[in-house]
Amino acid sequence: MRIAGAAKLVVVIAIFLLTFYVISQVFEIKMDANLGHIFARSALDAAARSTKPPRYKCGISKACPEKHFAFKMASGAANVVGPKICVEDNVLMSGVKNNVGRGINVALVNGKTGEPLDTKFFDMWGGDVAPFIEFLKSIQDGTIVLMGTYDDGATKLNEEARKLIADLGSTSITNLGFRDNWVFCGGKGIKTKSPFEQHIKNNKDTNKYEGWPEVVEMEGCIPQKQD
Repeated sequence: MRIAGAAKLVVVIAIFLLTFYVISQVFEIKMDANLGHIFARSALDAAARSTKPPRYKCGISKACPEKHFAFKMASGAANVVGPKICVEDNVLMSGVKNNVGRGINVALVNGKTGEPLDTKFFDMWGGDVAPFIEFLKSIQDGTIVLMGTYDDGATKLNEEARKLIADLGSTSITNLGFRDNWVFCGGKGIKTKSPFEQHIKNNKDTNKYEGWPEVVEMEGCIPQKQD
């Protein structure tokens, strides 16, 4: 009886040990699989992060060199979507900010620091050009000036206003007409014509929208003003 009891005990212990061994092996396999999955996911995530294209200020296509300010801007779309002006990753004017309007939209930026100075819009369809002229005359030397049209930016422009904008470096302002789309970046005291300007004429045969041409966009790097 004692021998039979001892044999049963040995069998029970053996079964227990066998069961424990099988369970531990299965658990170890699952752990290895889970760890392998985690490591594989981590490697894939790291690879995805390394291949993700970098984002530059204002969403421009490449980084600006040292001592330059990044900017990106767009004219308005017909009379529905307002223009947008961004400098150094700071959206200065947009429909979302609710600080744009029909006519010519203007943002002023400090040419040395890149800090925003002022934003205004002037209605060149139903408004008066006189306040616009006074504003242009008040701009200080060394100021970066960014302009974009919305709806119509030309009807009320006169020769004096056009000359003041031309003095900021614009070439196209003399030809800006009714409902043309135009964006421009220049500066007060600039000695040459600005390379930053886009202009599309209002032409019923080529207009993207009924009565208005397509949106014009522009991006670039503005040299910092040096003393």
